[in-house]
Amino acid sequence: MRKTILLLLTFWIAPTVFASPAEDLAQFQGLFHNAFPNIPNAEFANGAYALDQEGRENWKAIEEFPPYDPNVDNGKKIFEKPFANGKSLADCFPNRGIGIRQTFPRFDAASGQVQTMEVVINQCRTENNEKPYEELSKGNIADVVAYLAFTSRGKPMAVTIPDDPRALAAYEKGKHFFYTKRGQLNFACADCHVNNAGKKIRSETLSPALGHGVGFPTYRSAWGFLGTLHHRYRGCNEQVRAKPFAYQSEEYRDLEYFEAYMNTGIPVSGPSARK
Repeated sequence: MRKTILLLLTFWIAPTVFASPAEDLAQFQGLFHNAFPNIPNAEFANGAYALDQEGRENWKAIEEFPPYDPNVDNGKKIFEKPFANGKSLADCFPNRGIGIRQTFPRFDAASGQVQTMEVVINQCRTENNEKPYEELSKGNIADVVAYLAFTSRGKPMAVTIPDDPRALAAYEKGKHFFYTKRGQLNFACADCHVNNAGKKIRSETLSPALGHGVGFPTYRSAWGFLGTLHHRYRGCNEQVRAKPFAYQSEEYRDLEYFEAYMNTGIPVSGPSARK
């Protein structure tokens, strides 16, 4: 493992400010493929369990009876249930939401902002005279996203950066967030998940950044519930003693946009279970 970490540090070079998203992608994925040459690309969808064989066995046992199954069932019911006007959440998504998780988040030209699935769900409810969900880290909105992710399992991530300066600006903001140190501990996302991917912190193996997000929503034993990706973002910020942003804030949506694009080709594995 020590040799692997040294190799990773050798290959890591922070992406240049003026590199195109495609250039960033090639460098980012190449880094992990060089550092972990025996890990198939699709395996990065399993997070830390792609690197931690001992933890992987325990994880596989949990996945035999997934704790998130009731969430997927509930999400399907909510997604298909008609609103008072007769429409449903399915009417607000391409292909009625089935098999499209790999294309989110997406850049919305009308609003000029990144839209996550959670944003579209609440926007859909509002446009159909239903109350938007106030709880954005777990509960019904996480269950709906879990169901949509389940319908896309195995599909390679295919988020795009359209030819729109606002989309590129959002991508760059997400990239800047990922590599910027913050908090009293002065850590960036990249410090843990690029520089030290695969290394142990106490009993936990740090997951590689390649594959981040494709397994969400996630049922974590430490949480005791199925949580969204932004719940994890806030938790990470708190762990480095930085002030967290609000769920579905522009900062976290842009970060998700950057990470999703870096995961191009990695299969959707959500919902998932983690320690």
